[in-house]
Amino acid sequence: MKLVAYVADGYELDIRPARANRDWMDEYVERYAYGCLPMAMANQHGWEILSPTGFTAVWNGGANKDSLAVLEDEDSSGQIISHFGSGIITFKLPAVFCTEPGFDLYVMAPPNFPVHGASPLAGIVETDWVWTSISMNWKMTQPETAVRFRKGQPICQIFPIRRAEAEEFEPEKRSLSDEPALAEYMQEWGEKRRQFNKALKDPNSEERRAKWPGHYRRGADLSGQKIAPESHRNRLRLKTFSDLRTKPEKD
Repeated sequence: MKLVAYVADGYELDIRPARANRDWMDEYVERYAYGCLPMAMANQHGWEILSPTGFTAVWNGGANKDSLAVLEDEDSSGQIISHFGSGIITFKLPAVFCTEPGFDLYVMAPPNFPVHGASPLAGIVETDWVWTSISMNWKMTQPETAVRFRKGQPICQIFPIRRAEAEEFEPEKRSLSDEPALAEYMQEWGEKRRQFNKALKDPNSEERRAKWPGHYRRGADLSGQKIAPESHRNRLRLKTFSDLRTKPEKD
């Protein structure tokens, strides 16, 4: 399976496998947030694209393009602009992405990466046939408030998805009591989780040292027996983009 980024000549695309770490998670008490495997997996899901320069954006609340000012630390050659108006920051990604037939590209912000004063806008592009560049957009949320992006800060995350796969699912709602075994398991899970959380208050407890019950991370049920399939993951190992660009010939 291939995911190819055709980078425009004269530009660089700083893209890498997405990282699990977040500054706010590092600063969280005892780094407790990293115990949440679903969140850590979302952080790593795809490739993140980094800002080519640091900049400050200020929006006056207006609807036209001129209502947003972008003050760059270094010239980005037009990669960071006000294109749509209404306080939307547009990152023009200097590449055409191509996926395998039947696959789209999900373009979104790095998950669990809050930016004060700006909210990300996501998109899905049919990159198996659309031969154009794409953009990542952030909507300013508060007029007259300076929003800061650092150079090298992840501003976009991408990953392929199979087109229309969600349409193949037949969603249903049922009563938990209709599945007695599941209902019993959930009752036991709830009680053990309450006991675990209560024990967390004791600084000398085993639970305090463990921080999380860890069943999901280990792929185990409440008894400790492994029940997850072999496809269970507690980290992702995405490949780095190989640089196969043609090098300019020397005179």
